[in-house]
Amino acid sequence: MVDEEALERAKKRVDAKIGFYIHLTVYVGVNVLLLIINLATLPPADQRKGFFQDFWFYWPLLGWGIGVMFHALGAFLSNSGASIKERMIEKELAKEEAAAEEIGQNEKEDKKEE
Repeated sequence: MVDEEALERAKKRVDAKIGFYIHLTVYVGVNVLLLIINLATLPPADQRKGFFQDFWFYWPLLGWGIGVMFHALGAFLSNSGASIKERMIEKELAKEEAAAEEIGQNEKEDKKEE
């Protein structure tokens, strides 16, 4: 039988990958639309100043592309992130348990003194 925690982790990884694919699809669609708008609004050929003056579609393509790249890294390469998170949770739980034990010991000592 499949461990419930392993199943939940697998579901989260699949959700992250699906989220990335949706992000990538929107990125491609919007940037194709921006390219079409840029091409449709170009000045006549004899009035063009140069690539960097006439074309602007590459700015959102580059900026958003950086975000898509980090999303891909997070979705496909960050399996270690889950284990780091789990270790941090375990550490915090251990701190809480130690604090609870200390409070319990202090209460026992107080009762003995009475």
